[in-house]
Amino acid sequence: MIAALIGAVWAPGVAQDRAMPTRDVLLIHGPIHYDLLIPLDDISQPRFAALEARGVPLSHPDARWLVIGWGARKFYTETPTYRELKPGNVWRGVIGDDAVLRIDVIGPIDRQIKRRSVAMTERQYRTLVDNVWSELTLGPDGLPERVGVTGYTTTDGFFAAKGRFSILRTCNVWIGDQLRAAGLRFGRWTPLPLSVSLSYQLYQSDHR
Repeated sequence: MIAALIGAVWAPGVAQDRAMPTRDVLLIHGPIHYDLLIPLDDISQPRFAALEARGVPLSHPDARWLVIGWGARKFYTETPTYRELKPGNVWRGVIGDDAVLRIDVIGPIDRQIKRRSVAMTERQYRTLVDNVWSELTLGPDGLPERVGVTGYTTTDGFFAAKGRFSILRTCNVWIGDQLRAAGLRFGRWTPLPLSVSLSYQLYQSDHR
């Protein structure tokens, strides 16, 4: 716990992007996991358009946001609710497992849902979108490789991703990695939702 707090606070400085922030992404969390929400717009829509051929309805008229989460394949794909938690899948995540991305689309977000907004410049936003896309493993046809499991909703899908999940590189660490890679200041190691929340409050909550 102490290391997780130190990792959230330790945030090496980044080169200043002096452009005005014009884009926002959201961070939304549950008990153990943060999701990244990217608006479906003129940048993200064409970049992720190939997902349509894999069953994610980006062009649905009600779609407004891409919901993206990274995690351990066994744990993430087989635990739609915590009632279905399996000790073997937890252990597999601890020692290491292949990574997957869960991607879904949703409509307008209820104002009552707690979310954290991250303001980004055009350059930072384009970098984030490109980096998230590059996390997907592409098949011979150039399309993301969909994992053959049932999703959590009628519109989502699990996709093979690069890298491996472990207790040291969790879904919440992945969130911090993506934000830092886009040029934002954020905690160097954010393994817990508390780590992400703390780092956000310290470095991103008033950046507009």
